[in-house]
Amino acid sequence: MSAGTRRPRLLDGHPPELLVYDEDTSCPYLDARVARLPMRLPTRPLTAAEFSERLHVGDRRQGLVLYRPNCPTCTACEAIRLDVETFLPNKTQRRIHRRGRERLRVEIGPPGLSAEKVALYNKHKVGRGLMGEGDPIDETGYGAFLVDSCADSFEIRYWIDGDNGEQLAGVAIVDRGTDALSAVYTYFDPDLKDLSPGVFSILEQVELCKRTGLRWLYLGLYVSECPSMAYKSLYLPHERLHSGRWLLYDRLPDGTIGKVGQ
Repeated sequence: MSAGTRRPRLLDGHPPELLVYDEDTSCPYLDARVARLPMRLPTRPLTAAEFSERLHVGDRRQGLVLYRPNCPTCTACEAIRLDVETFLPNKTQRRIHRRGRERLRVEIGPPGLSAEKVALYNKHKVGRGLMGEGDPIDETGYGAFLVDSCADSFEIRYWIDGDNGEQLAGVAIVDRGTDALSAVYTYFDPDLKDLSPGVFSILEQVELCKRTGLRWLYLGLYVSECPSMAYKSLYLPHERLHSGRWLLYDRLPDGTIGKVGQ
């Protein structure tokens, strides 16, 4: 493993960024893989145009920092996005969206911290088998991960009628650029898995892009060998970033998903 750096280092850019962490670590997606995710802290909040530029080259945001995989021996992580002008939900996705519109109330607002959200986040992690290093999260960790931001961020809250009145069913944290939305993180009540709230949330973000005149919805990273990340390939057609180029993927005549127009 390389030594990396724990000392902040100023990087050129608009605005300049501080490289605050750059070391080899265990891969969060694939067992026995070495990952490198350099963390960069912009020296001021990003404008919408600056953030769109970073999405276009494959950046992701976590709290106040940006990162892009730069792993020494692996290229399994691929940035993935939907062109909302050409994306066509399949029959199952359309059914999930209709059912969610019937059962869930959608509310949009600024990211915020509450005990209810922290409890639901941890319930989602346990129920979906996603507990990892640093979990369960507390209010401080939740705020640093899902409330603090260097971009224009908002949250979509999903509510459902319960035995004791309306209850929080899920939350999606979303970033906004000049031409795109970026899905940062979605969590939901695992007891509502029959509603497929994660699928519903992506389709709601597609519709929000359309209503606000934004072309792209960035879905984060696609990792074909990681079940919790591989589902993103089912949204078709989509584009993935390879060596600085966005390539189109769709269903091929033989039923598989592959590159088209290449």
